[in-house]
Amino acid sequence: MRPYTAELVTDTLAFTRLAGEWERLYRVCGTATPFQSHAWLHAWWRSYGRPGRLRLLLVRAGGAGRGALVAAAPLMAVRRPLPALVPLGGAVSDWTDVLVDDEHRAPALAALTDALARAARTALIDLREVRPGGAAELLLDRWPGPCRVLPGSVCLELPGVPMDALIARLPSAKAQQRVRAKLRKLDALGIERRAVGPDEVDKALRRMLELHRLQWEGRKVTGEHLTDRFRDLLVRAAGPMVRSGDAVVTEFRLEDDVVAVDLTLLSPRLAGGYLYGAHPCLRERRADVAVMLLEACTGHTADGGRGTLSLLRGEEPYKLHWRPVRVPNSRLLLARRRTAPLLAAALAHAEARRRGKELLRRRESR
Repeated sequence: MRPYTAELVTDTLAFTRLAGEWERLYRVCGTATPFQSHAWLHAWWRSYGRPGRLRLLLVRAGGAGRGALVAAAPLMAVRRPLPALVPLGGAVSDWTDVLVDDEHRAPALAALTDALARAARTALIDLREVRPGGAAELLLDRWPGPCRVLPGSVCLELPGVPMDALIARLPSAKAQQRVRAKLRKLDALGIERRAVGPDEVDKALRRMLELHRLQWEGRKVTGEHLTDRFRDLLVRAAGPMVRSGDAVVTEFRLEDDVVAVDLTLLSPRLAGGYLYGAHPCLRERRADVAVMLLEACTGHTADGGRGTLSLLRGEEPYKLHWRPVRVPNSRLLLARRRTAPLLAAALAHAEARRRGKELLRRRESR
């Protein structure tokens, strides 16, 4: 029987060199999402990581440093509000998780759990935004200390079916007719779309972010999306992801001008519309941008046999119109006996934030 050994990587250059092995592991982990790909995580680390904080826990079958990579927990150390190990990807990633080779699941998980338990002697393990069914959930039954599961963000999901089937799910014939009329309007305007190649991604994404800024000008927008570090993350990650089939960047043209750009992330099981930018002229021409983007996304699910079209986090009204299923993420808190006070403090902090948000909602509803 081959030994399963764990190792800790803290060096950014070593993380870079793991690209090929990480990619193989990503492909054999059935629960992986695009946010666990090496391209996304490495690009995120370069934009958001802090020197000395990288903590990659790796499990190999066949001996440390030379066996096949069969599990990985991509983490970083934080000190505030509590000493903790948190997933790479941060707030700009809709899901976080660990990676486990499906063919080595039981022994790889056992070795990864032991490695995490050793790390938890000095810090809380705080795994946020774990998708239901994620590999990280399998750690709970094996965990040797106190642990808790808290609710995370809510993602909205639709079945991965053609556009006609999504329209048929709408609650009334009148609603279905309205959407079909919007599709005819898009056709009448002559809006054309094309997926850009890997060498064109840089230019297309810079155009997308400029359009994103224009579409939200004068309105409330996620400020992080307008920062240089977020731009650099997308530019670094998307090219390799497009090349490997983990993302698609789509340009929409009207009269030879690029009027919208969309970034959709892909995995074998799902497609997720991550971010887009649309010129205000589309609103002026009464083009329904949400319908335009959704029609494009349904092509990615149909072509790849993906069973889920995720609208990712957020419950905006234009998403709810399509009657999606609410799929809540989870936050997994793992501690050892000596770090149990950190777990208690994290629970108290989470409850205080929940009460604060509830109070704010009540005030805004008055």
